[in-house]
Amino acid sequence: MSLTEEHHDGGGAGPGTAPPPLRKNRDFLLLWTGAGLSLLGTRASTVAYPLLMIWYGGSPTGAGLVGFAALLPQLLLQLPAGALVDRWDRRRLMILCDLTGLLSMGSVAAALLGGHLWLPHLMAAAFAEGSAMIFYRLAERAAVRNLVHPDHLTVALTRNEARGQAAGLLGQLSGSLLYAAARWLPFLLTAVTHLFALVTLLLIRKKFQTERPKTPPDLRREVAEGIAWVWRQRFMRAAVGLIAGSNILFQVLSLSLVLIVKENGGSPATIGLIGAVSGVGGICGAFTGAWWLKRLSPGAIVTGTLAVWALLMLPVALVTQPVVIGALFAGMSFAGALLNVAAGVYQVQITPDAMQGRVTSVFALIGSGMNSAGALVGGLLLAAFGTTPTVLGVAAAMGVMALTAVLSPVIRTAGQEPAEAYAGEMTEEKTEEKTEEI
Repeated sequence: MSLTEEHHDGGGAGPGTAPPPLRKNRDFLLLWTGAGLSLLGTRASTVAYPLLMIWYGGSPTGAGLVGFAALLPQLLLQLPAGALVDRWDRRRLMILCDLTGLLSMGSVAAALLGGHLWLPHLMAAAFAEGSAMIFYRLAERAAVRNLVHPDHLTVALTRNEARGQAAGLLGQLSGSLLYAAARWLPFLLTAVTHLFALVTLLLIRKKFQTERPKTPPDLRREVAEGIAWVWRQRFMRAAVGLIAGSNILFQVLSLSLVLIVKENGGSPATIGLIGAVSGVGGICGAFTGAWWLKRLSPGAIVTGTLAVWALLMLPVALVTQPVVIGALFAGMSFAGALLNVAAGVYQVQITPDAMQGRVTSVFALIGSGMNSAGALVGGLLLAAFGTTPTVLGVAAAMGVMALTAVLSPVIRTAGQEPAEAYAGEMTEEKTEEKTEEI
């Protein structure tokens, strides 16, 4: 099965009608812009958390605790969020999420502006915004194929990934630079971006989902359906399991970077510049994603990405020059963006619209659910062993995962079983539709 095959109907022009260019799709552009602003703001505050705790609070452990609170929703809320995204009106849900981000980050900016830093408040605000972004991202991902023509889905998802990489770049840079100017500014920026994103949602006309059957709500059953569907996707299940381990390691590496820069006399602005260079690599990876998807199998992309990460992580433990570190992170971001494009296109194409939220949430839970533990463990490891041993351990662990991917027959034969499972499910759905018609 090709990663660029289409298996669904989407919004836009009718059958036999040439769709207008994606750049003229008003609703998609509004969603694309608003979601990009939310991502930018969230990235800026995420960058500011460790800076605030390490430079101002003087505590790597405190930085780990705040990171833990910000990432904990990925573990606790993914599954119920996916079911609720498939049940509720996705547009209204995203509006509520932007309001939550606006209020939580606005409260942090106000507290810091008044000269107060209270760790429990910062953790609560980070948890609230992190929770809102779980729902927001699931809803946006599920909404895209209802706003674009099927012929534009791959391009739309590729542009979403490029937007995410650009938002990460700008958020990393603005978060660190604004923190250097005033420690409350990154959080004010996050609140303002949520406000603008809310306005774009209010201007969108199309629905974010297809019509849902009138069935009694049963959260447990709906979550179980999503898990069962994902369990049949052997390749995606194995790939996301490997990615889960890599995400934990990246949480440790990201926290290590802050300490490496500080120990070598750098400033928060230095971290922003490294993040900017890294973001350029991510943008390049996203924009070239479609080219790679036509030439590499899903398994080759997974295996190659893990191997590249392992090779580039090792020098991070040994070098101190910000330019070199930035180049290493740029290479890692390039590979990561390519992997995100491949996984995103593949998953959206094989998943029925009525299950988009649940399926995405299950994969997200497997892939990122333990990120909070990575942030917490990273803080403890750095406090106990320092940066060099910690980063060397991360590189070694990534190498083990790359070897596991090479040896896995499921990864090597990627792409066949998910297509068969999907085809079987679609046949079952069509049979049910015919039965209802009769």
